[in-house]
Amino acid sequence: MNKTFIIIHREFMNRVSKKSFIILTILMPFIFAALIFVPLMLSMVKSDEQKNIAVIDHTGKYFPMLKNDESYIFFPETEMKDEFRSDTTVYSAVVEITSDLIENPDGAAIYSRKEIPQGLSRMVNNAINEQIRHDKLLNYNIPQLKEIMADFESSYNIRTIKWSDDGSESESNAGVAVAAGMILTFLIYMFVMSYGGMVMQSVMEEKTNRIVELMISSVRPFQLMIGKIIGIGLVGILQLAIWGVMLVVILTAAGIVFGVSAMSNPDMMMSATSAPMPEPTEANAILASIHNLNLPALGGLFVLNFIGGYLVYASIFAAIGASINEAEDSQQFMTPIVFLLIFALYAAIYSAENADGPLAVWCSMIPFTSPIVSMVRVSLDAPVWQTTISLIILYASAFFLIWVAGKIYRVGILMYGKKPSLKEMMKWISYK
Repeated sequence: MNKTFIIIHREFMNRVSKKSFIILTILMPFIFAALIFVPLMLSMVKSDEQKNIAVIDHTGKYFPMLKNDESYIFFPETEMKDEFRSDTTVYSAVVEITSDLIENPDGAAIYSRKEIPQGLSRMVNNAINEQIRHDKLLNYNIPQLKEIMADFESSYNIRTIKWSDDGSESESNAGVAVAAGMILTFLIYMFVMSYGGMVMQSVMEEKTNRIVELMISSVRPFQLMIGKIIGIGLVGILQLAIWGVMLVVILTAAGIVFGVSAMSNPDMMMSATSAPMPEPTEANAILASIHNLNLPALGGLFVLNFIGGYLVYASIFAAIGASINEAEDSQQFMTPIVFLLIFALYAAIYSAENADGPLAVWCSMIPFTSPIVSMVRVSLDAPVWQTTISLIILYASAFFLIWVAGKIYRVGILMYGKKPSLKEMMKWISYK
């Protein structure tokens, strides 16, 4: 056992002492937070420059529907002028409506020297369609049409509230829950691929350099394999722990900046209903939903699924690394595994729409896909008994695959010059 610990210590220290590991560990939480909050903050920042848009409305009824906003200002014009086509014009685009669009649907167009922004096209289309609907309704001679239309176009967004086990209420957001699950799913996918690949790369390097011949004179092949798997796995766990702590600090700071600390407290939210409050911004709502997630449970299940998934694939990668002699040979064995992981990732994406459907349930039970798919289901409150069974199957399969990989590893690690077939590798399992 002491020899196994020596291998674990060697693999662990060899990687955590690298500058690349330290830099990546420190920077990644900030990069991850920036990917979330920077687009959110930028989306709330409006451009100070308003673009001038000329509108040539020969009908006279569509121009009033175009309302100025922080991006565009609409100016009426009587005719198309040559100066509109020059690069010195004050107008960024020209909207020309030549006839009644009910009678002639092709009677409107937007002209510009550059590509038409989607925001402008959407604004013009919405305004024109509103007028077209109004004109069509007028043909039915409905009294009080304006009042009816105003009442009809009003919208309502229902609140979504989730009950906790103790009966308390908290604001919920399925979109945020799915996003959190998908982020954790993608992290497991990336970690399993990267750390599992580290195991295979380490085994291949030692086999190619013939270092392993010296090492197995002191340690058993199975001890060497287990030491590598656990050592590299501990590197991943350490990195995840550091990232988790840093992300909690970053989210807390973001909550303070956006002022959502009160929103994350159900008691304060209930008391706030008796007093007028300003409408929460989009950032506030998102951060409040994040705070209302069961983050400790998500974090704990993430670690369990990561460890289980890593053990499953790391044992497979270790067996592959011990069986091949050149990096080119790894592609033959790696391709099916990569396809399997990609399938698991897409299964997780599609499971977000129906977390209790057959695809989600079965893929969360199959050990090759469950570490990735389960996180989406957990974020959407999958039944506890299904999550428990999934973890039991995952770890039972992981220990079985470690045993199988150990059988293949002890034979393949000392074989050179011949690429074994899958049939030969299966025979190695029966060797005593």
